Amino acid sequence: MSVEPQVIDETAAGNTVFVYEGPVRLWHWLNALSIFVLAITGYLIANPLPSVAGEASENFLMGYIRFTHFTAAYVFAIAFLVRIYWALVGNHHAKQLFLLPITDMEWWGGMVQELLWYMFLVKQPRKYVGHNPLAHLCMFFGITVGGIFMIATGFALYGEGAQEGSWAHTVFTSWVIPLFGQSQDVHTWHHMFAWAIVWFIIVHVYAALREDIMSRQTMVSAIVSGSRTFRD
Repeated sequence: MSVEPQVIDETAAGNTVFVYEGPVRLWHWLNALSIFVLAITGYLIANPLPSVAGEASENFLMGYIRFTHFTAAYVFAIAFLVRIYWALVGNHHAKQLFLLPITDMEWWGGMVQELLWYMFLVKQPRKYVGHNPLAHLCMFFGITVGGIFMIATGFALYGEGAQEGSWAHTVFTSWVIPLFGQSQDVHTWHHMFAWAIVWFIIVHVYAALREDIMSRQTMVSAIVSGSRTFRD
């Protein structure tokens, strides 16, 4: 199963190539929405709002915030499982998110080229149909590894509240919390990885907009239409 990036020939300028299938595009935007909700509600859970007036029994604001966080977590996790399935049945580009061609020297060479391009040390980038090697590496660690880590630690904390007998406690809490040592350590790592993903998203958006403008190929619209156009 090959996941090596496909380089577009320079003579292909002006051509449009279909890249991202419908399920991949739907997952991308659903993933973006769930991460946005998780980030906002997670921040509020870690930094609760000031107390509101009235009896505590009459206010359930933090309860609603936690419920929204848990709901978005379920959406994120279920969408991630569906995305894994589509990596097995989808096209070449659907598989890139989960595998790295680390034995391919050309892939590593392309990564060096991309680093030089982002540092403004080369005038022209190589053009890839899917993710370039640097983006491929960042997506793997930012979304695949980061997503798995957040799902495992998040549902471990969720299962702790749901207590023994719940599915989350059985599947995650029973081994994740002992692995880290204690519940507070899981909270800390979950919080730090959440910030790492937020920074990854910021860089991801910047890189997509930068490539759309500077490398003369459609990046942002490709994840809407599924097709990438290589401009003249």
